[in-house]
Amino acid sequence: MKILLSGTASDSHTWNLVYLRLFLEELGCEVVGLGPCVDAELLADACRQHAPDVVVLSSVNGHGYRDGLAAVRRLRAEPALAALPVVLGGKLGVAGHRQDDDVAQLLGAGCDAVLGDDLAALRGFLAARARTEVPA
Repeated sequence: MKILLSGTASDSHTWNLVYLRLFLEELGCEVVGLGPCVDAELLADACRQHAPDVVVLSSVNGHGYRDGLAAVRRLRAEPALAALPVVLGGKLGVAGHRQDDDVAQLLGAGCDAVLGDDLAALRGFLAARARTEVPA
């Protein structure tokens, strides 16, 4: 499974991306890392270029809701990328705790999963995707 891993537009943290890359590679995924501070347009360009199976977005600085919403809306606006699975994890807001309204809006905009920092949930999501992609 090819994963496009990216930080959100306003998130300059890199340690989380290194950690996630290693985690995903240990699961057997091919990882294309875009790095930190990736805006929605650059993300869409990279998706067209690399044709990933899943996009994993990470936010540490607390702007995951705003940046994630812009990113998923941009991907869903393009027919070729509209069905691409998008997972957002990390810190959604500066309040420091998960806001159910933010999660609902992200899911409504087209995120396939909003996972916080739960790596077991990410592993489960990817495992379920892998099962659905295997021909019967």
